Amino acid sequence: MKRIAVITGASSGMGRRFAETVDTFGRFDEIWVIARHEAALEGLREQVPFPVRPLALDLTDCSSFATYAKVLTEEPVEVGLLVNASGFGKFRAVVDTPLEVNLNMVDLNCQAVMALCQLTIPYMPEGGQIINIASVAAFQPIPYIDVYGASKAFVLSFSRALNRELRGRGIRVMALCPFWTRTAFFARATVNGGESVVKKYVAMYEPEQLVQRAWRDAKRGKDVSQFGFVARFQTGLTKLLPHSLVMDVWMHQQKLK
Repeated sequence: MKRIAVITGASSGMGRRFAETVDTFGRFDEIWVIARHEAALEGLREQVPFPVRPLALDLTDCSSFATYAKVLTEEPVEVGLLVNASGFGKFRAVVDTPLEVNLNMVDLNCQAVMALCQLTIPYMPEGGQIINIASVAAFQPIPYIDVYGASKAFVLSFSRALNRELRGRGIRVMALCPFWTRTAFFARATVNGGESVVKKYVAMYEPEQLVQRAWRDAKRGKDVSQFGFVARFQTGLTKLLPHSLVMDVWMHQQKLK
């Protein structure tokens, strides 16, 4: 039986880095990489020394789940690793963001994560690992990043609960909660090329740092992974301070009304 890893969002950013370094976590006969852009996925196949199967799927389209489910049945496989790294955000007031954009954000950040997990788990053996990309934004409400933050709160809560649910099957689920990370995410985070509401970044990390920490924490059986003192410090504060105060500090920091 072929042992595979499945990685979404593999065309860029952290998803790409997960795909490039997957052999750090374990040995797989084949890596299935999922993203909308087939050309970028083909390029990945030429860069890594292990077999890659590109799957060009738009995970905001529900029909993509049926396609993925069908691919899983084409030959006997066991999925040793699933990384849900697809996602995007918009840094704008809700009313200034097109409804379709916000709906797509929820579809990709929440619905796709849930669907990929549910479809993949029946093919996962004992010792299987799921890594879902959440965010430090999951720990508190953030004005002007409302939908993105709420979607990542879903990912965090879903991942931790699913981890407990699957304990008896020997399958682990971990939520990776990055702080600001230097990826193409920020280029997409503005609406129609407009100015981002985020003016000040307290710290900025590289995808390599987050991914290497994620691999390490997954091997240690953690259900939440964070990298960097600033990220851990901020998360700790949000557990101690009233969220109304946390939101006021954010608004002042970004010079928002």
